[in-house]
Amino acid sequence: MLKLDNKPLSYDRAFTHAGIQYPANWLRLASLEEKTALGITEVANDPTYDQRFYWGVDNPKQLDDKTETVDGEEVKTTGLKTLWSATQGEIAASLLAPSDWRIIKAKETGTNIPSAWKTYRAAVRTACNTRQTEIGNAADVPALIELLYGAATITQQKKDSEGVGVIDSDNLPVMETVTNPAIATAWPTPI
Repeated sequence: MLKLDNKPLSYDRAFTHAGIQYPANWLRLASLEEKTALGITEVANDPTYDQRFYWGVDNPKQLDDKTETVDGEEVKTTGLKTLWSATQGEIAASLLAPSDWRIIKAKETGTNIPSAWKTYRAAVRTACNTRQTEIGNAADVPALIELLYGAATITQQKKDSEGVGVIDSDNLPVMETVTNPAIATAWPTPI
């Protein structure tokens, strides 16, 4: 982040300093020497954190539900696992909702529900249950984040049949891209 007189500057925005108006592209075009001569300094950005999982930098939210007594009253605090498990149920409901009318129509008219829809709806419920179990098994907040938002694939050193890392003729590791084993079960593809 760039600062001038302890105020942040934004690229592609005009600014005024000492009565002089600088155009929006000045920061992009100016050399380091020109910026320094004007008194512009570069400072590190404030650390960021995912507010869904952390209260602050290196301050994770509570993973499991917790019950404690405060001033003689029992207080229950809901943990991330419970919150994210509930979210999976909401996602499952939203995936099932577009086909609910088919089920209702079949029940009301006494007709059969197409097997493709039965299979899809069962797969949604199974995926939801599996994802909720995976969330319940998360060891810590970083594992929960990886489970829910990790990359679909990872690159790792290839292993031989005995689990030993493979190296090439130059003594460098042989890498391969594989499905990330730490991400949640995928939701089924809608029909």
